[in-house]
Amino acid sequence: MIRSFTFITFYLLSVGVYAKGSMAQAESIYVTNQSTALFSQASPADIITSLEKANKVKQPPSPMFSGSAELGLLYKTGNTKSGDMKTGIDLRWKNGAWLSLLNIDLLLKKADVSDENNNTHFKTTDKKSTITSQTNYSINNQEKNYIYGNIWFEENDFSSFINQNSISTGWGRHWYKTTDASLWGDIGPGYKRDLFKATDTAPEQTDVSWIIQAQAVYIRKLGEHVELKQFLSAKQALKASDNSIYKAVTTLTTKLISTLQLKFTFSLDYNSEVELDKKNLDSQTAVTLVYSF
Repeated sequence: MIRSFTFITFYLLSVGVYAKGSMAQAESIYVTNQSTALFSQASPADIITSLEKANKVKQPPSPMFSGSAELGLLYKTGNTKSGDMKTGIDLRWKNGAWLSLLNIDLLLKKADVSDENNNTHFKTTDKKSTITSQTNYSINNQEKNYIYGNIWFEENDFSSFINQNSISTGWGRHWYKTTDASLWGDIGPGYKRDLFKATDTAPEQTDVSWIIQAQAVYIRKLGEHVELKQFLSAKQALKASDNSIYKAVTTLTTKLISTLQLKFTFSLDYNSEVELDKKNLDSQTAVTLVYSF
């Protein structure tokens, strides 16, 4: 039920963007010092459009649709066999005052598992999948202030939850912008639902709560082909006894060739309410190759 509600909401949100007006030309993901496009992968709930020159040099036309796909693998053999795969896709649509972003991430862990006959099988033991979608509407068709709608869904076998999801809407602003750096932030009320795993002493439990969601994205160019990005997010429950979620993602992206980048990602996920045998804080470090299109 939770999963169906989340995907239906995401579908309606994304289709709404396609229905707005005629095809418009989107700006570049970010711009080099010569005012040509240099791709930067969007992160979860990213609100980034571009890093433009301060003097507002006119940009060449670019397609309405853009995106990227990433892949990272770790495979081990010997006394034990295991494998980890991290993959994801980021999509971006721009149509006049409307901007829609979609991020899908998948983490798989495979290992040797013995059955009741002591036969070993190489199979998936844990997985984590995350879907984030955000649509912005620029007020007066300008980037400075915007109204947003955001949905988020996550299934995580590594955590205390079967799945978690939230929906939020509110106001955002492009607070700071120079040739090499930009800062975006938005805030608004929302609704969150957590489905806890069953334990030895308790069955599955669903917790719902009203939240205040706040997000911020800071992006800085460290060179012509290197970019640093910091994303922060908080889903603060209004009741102190309810679970609150905090996320921080640091990304360093280096361009290898025109459409291929190497990305280093360090992320932190914190849940205030977890099972007794689980930790509140989870961290993840990944190195992936990113292909932009």
